[in-house]
Amino acid sequence: MPEDPIREALDAHWRASAAGDLEAEHAIYADDSICDYPQSGERIFGRANLQALRGHHPGKPSGFTVKRILGAGNLWVTEYTITYQGKPAFTVSIMEFRNGKVVHETQYFADPFEAPSWRSQWVERA
Repeated sequence: MPEDPIREALDAHWRASAAGDLEAEHAIYADDSICDYPQSGERIFGRANLQALRGHHPGKPSGFTVKRILGAGNLWVTEYTITYQGKPAFTVSIMEFRNGKVVHETQYFADPFEAPSWRSQWVERA
């Protein structure tokens, strides 16, 4: 059974992101796509602006690992880690598709933190 075309496009997108191939990385986006960064309150309008923004990032990623991709139909979520200047950023990308292209993406970024000792009896270290 062939994979979902959106899943195949996502796999190509994340491979290109990890390789630093800006053209291939942004082929998944519609020209009028929107990307939201809720934590900073920013919204990027259009594929060209998103590609330019990522291409000018002063702390270019040095590592990129996809943990999992889940989705169906026109809504897909990717959980991954980006390493910036030696520090991991745990990231979630929520992508909405129309006609096989991303029309809206929301990305959440989180820094790692030490687990508190008070809950150690209920958890395992991952």
